[in-house]
Amino acid sequence: MMEDFSYSLPIQGHIDPVTPHDERAGLLVVADWIDRDELTPVADAAGLRLLGAIDLSEASARLDQQTQCDTLLLFCPSLTPTLERLLVQVETQAIQTGMAVILVAGWDTVELAFACVRSPHTQLLCDPDRTELAAALVAAGEHRPIRGSVHEMDREGVRLQQLSEEVGRLARTIDALTQRNRLAAAPSFDLGPRISDRASDYIGMPILAPVSAPSRTADAPSVSPQQVRDLLRARRIRADFLPGDLFADPAWDMLLDLLAARLEQERVSVSSLCIAAAVPPTTALRWIRTLTEKGLVERQADPHDGRRIFIGLAQETAESLMRWFGASRRFLNT
Repeated sequence: MMEDFSYSLPIQGHIDPVTPHDERAGLLVVADWIDRDELTPVADAAGLRLLGAIDLSEASARLDQQTQCDTLLLFCPSLTPTLERLLVQVETQAIQTGMAVILVAGWDTVELAFACVRSPHTQLLCDPDRTELAAALVAAGEHRPIRGSVHEMDREGVRLQQLSEEVGRLARTIDALTQRNRLAAAPSFDLGPRISDRASDYIGMPILAPVSAPSRTADAPSVSPQQVRDLLRARRIRADFLPGDLFADPAWDMLLDLLAARLEQERVSVSSLCIAAAVPPTTALRWIRTLTEKGLVERQADPHDGRRIFIGLAQETAESLMRWFGASRRFLNT
C-alpha cells in the first residue's frame, strides 16, 4: 500500500534556502509525510535539484508561486476533498509549461488520477516498486516521459536497460534510505504489493447504459462471453505449470477482458482492467495509455461520476477480435 512510501518525519521547512546556481532540472515533491533531508540524495541520484518538499494542503498555492519547476513528484495515495482540484491544476500547468509530472497513486485514487491525466509529460504510477519509481525519476530528469506506441513500449525495455546504471544508482540510494529508516522503525520505499497479490478475476461495474455489442457480419461470427473468459482462464493457469513471468502479455489480456465485458454489456473501470492485465499496475497503466493512443480502446466518461473513466473497445477493435475468434476456430476446439 502507499503507506510504504511514507517517511517517519514530518515535512521540515517549506521555504527553499538560498543555493548556488544549478543547471539541473528542478524537482518539487508533494506528499503529506516527507523528510527533505531524505529526499535530497534521491533527487541527486536522478540528476534533479530538489526545490522543496511540501504537503498536499500547500501544493496548490506553491504551484501558483513556483517558477521553473521542471518535474513534479506528487504522492496521492488517499482521496481528499481537494485532490481532484489539485490534479486538474497540475495537469493544466503541465500542458502549459511542459512540466514533467509523476503521479504516484494508490488503489483508492488511481481512477481519479487516470481521469485527470491530460498532459503527455505525465507518468502515472500505482503502488510502484523501487525500480519503477527510479525509472520514472530518471525519465523525468531527461524530460523524456515513458509513452508511445506498442512498438515503443517494446523498445522501452531496451532504453531502460541502457539507463540501468543510472537507475541502479538511484535504486541503491533508495535502498540505503530504506535500511536507514528501518533502523528507525519507519520503513520507506519498501516494495508495495504487486498486482499478482490482488484477485486476477474480472471485476465488473454495474451497467449504467446499454453498451453496443460488436456488429455481426459474415466475417465476424458469434462469440460468447464464456468462450472469451475460458480463453483468459486457460492463459492464467499457465502460471500453475511454468514460470508465469514468461508469458506476460498485458495488451492481449486486456483486449480479451474488454471483449468479454462488451459481450456481457458491462463497463470496465481502469482499476479492474489493471487487475485483468496480471502485471504490475504501473505497467498496466502504461499499456492502457498505449492502447488508447493507438485507437484500439476508448476512454468512456462515467455520466454519474466525473472522477471515473471507463475503458472500452473501439468498434473496429471489437470487430477485429470477433474475426480473430472465427479464424482461430480452425485451429482450436471451441
